[in-house]
Order: sequence, then C-alpha cells, then structure tokens
Amino acid sequence: MRSHFKVADVLRLEQDYISSNTFTGWHKRTLYAIERCRTPAMGGHIDECDCCHKLHISYNSCRNRHCPTCQGHKREAWIQARESELLNVPYFHVVFTLPSELNPFALKHPKVVYDSLFKAAWATLEQFGANPKHLGAQMGMIAILHTWGQNMSLHPHLHCIVPGGGVTKSGKWKPAKNKGKYLFNVKSMSQVFRAKYVDLLRKSKTPVPQEIYDKLFSKNWVVFAKQQFHAPKYVVEYLGRYTHKIAISNYRIKQIDKTKKTVTFQVKNYKKGGQKELLTLSTKEF
Repeated sequence: MRSHFKVADVLRLEQDYISSNTFTGWHKRTLYAIERCRTPAMGGHIDECDCCHKLHISYNSCRNRHCPTCQGHKREAWIQARESELLNVPYFHVVFTLPSELNPFALKHPKVVYDSLFKAAWATLEQFGANPKHLGAQMGMIAILHTWGQNMSLHPHLHCIVPGGGVTKSGKWKPAKNKGKYLFNVKSMSQVFRAKYVDLLRKSKTPVPQEIYDKLFSKNWVVFAKQQFHAPKYVVEYLGRYTHKIAISNYRIKQIDKTKKTVTFQVKNYKKGGQKELLTLSTKEF
C-alpha cells in the first residue's frame, strides 16, 4: 500500500537529534539506512523498457531489517519457503503477553526477559499437550517476538502458531478436542504461563525486587487463543506479516507537520475492541 508520508520523512526532520549521543552506533546505522533508502544517496541503476524503450532510474534499497520499505520482497520469499512445511491440520494463533511491570527489566535485561518468554510459552504448551486430560501428544510451535504495540510503546508479547493437535508416542496424529476446533482453556494456560515465567526469571538471578514479583502474582496474565485458521495456507501468510513486520508501516502515517514538527499516525485502541484512532506525537518522541 502506497503512502504519501514515510518514516524517512520524519527522520529527515530530526537529523540533528539522531546525530546526538542519545543513540548507539547500531541505532544510528539503522536510522540512517531508513532515511536514505531508495534515494540517490544509495546509488541506483537504469532499466530500459522493452516496449517503449524509455530509460527508468531506480534507486537502490537499504535492505535493513527495520526498514518499512524493504520488507515486502523478503516476506514473500519467506512465505514461499515455509508453505512446503505445513501440515494439513487446523492451526491456532496463540499470544503470550508480559505484564507492563516487567517493561523496565525488558529494557535493562532484554536477553533474559525475552529468552524466558520463549521458554515459558513453549513449556506451557508442552505441558498441556503432554497431559492426557487435555491432549496426550507432542505438540509444535512457531513463535515470533514483538516488543512494541500499535502506539509505538514497549509491549513485549509472543505470537505463536500452534497446530491443533500433536503426535502420539506411537507416531500417530491426535487432534485437539472437538476435532481440532478447541485448543486449551486460556485461563488455565495463563496461570501455568505465569508460574513458569516467574520461576525462570528467579533462576536467572535478574535483580527484580520482591515487590515486583508480588505484583506479578496479584494480577491475571494474558494468554489469547484465536479461532483456528480456515486453511493451512493462511497460516504462513498470516505469520509472514509478523516475521517481517517493522515498528510502523509507512501507510499508517497520515500527516507530518514540518512547521510544528509533529507526526500523526493510525493506531488500534484495544481497550475499545481494536477501534482505529489517530495519535499525534512530536517528531522527536516518534
């Protein structure tokens, strides 16, 4: 989807700020790459049309992992490579979300916090799958980590694609309940996920105060299991949007005010059922 505004436009308004000591070398390299993507600064090449014989100049892409302009081709290649790995079974979209109380520790100790998220999510699914009461089979999972929300704030969560069933010890496929139409009880999964995650965090010896642990156990954690996909091919196409998704796509930027140095972009308000709204930030904060 084409957009009149781009993330690169915002970056050009804050070149002095990006050049400051606020950002690391890795940050600056990424931001400069996005800013210069498909501009003369990246160099280019000339193509000749076979029909009209007109020459067309195309500027090179930056190919940076975080560039909103460069991910389309990589996403399609990834989708094609994964389609041959699909099973002809129902799949579920399961999301494991960390409470906001852990955000400060995610910034200071990202490897521990995010590794524990992957391990706790898989341990939860594996435990439910192995229990004959729930399934009694070996499950599988593909997981993608997202660390931001629609409003660009820190929001660590794990998107998982889970087959609706598993393989028994005899090597046979066993579907989940109701012929693969129901996975597991999300409230029960939430409690197990919380216990396993906190246990991993304690064992990592990350300096988390006891009062934070008390808060983690005083609130309900969120595990979301979405309705199964209609066909296996949609699984990879859906997941492809997450594997190559960047913090914000160009099409979500609706207005840039160069005089006031503000940027307005579209977000989903999940407290209102995913209702689309506009959010305005200063270009520096953005």
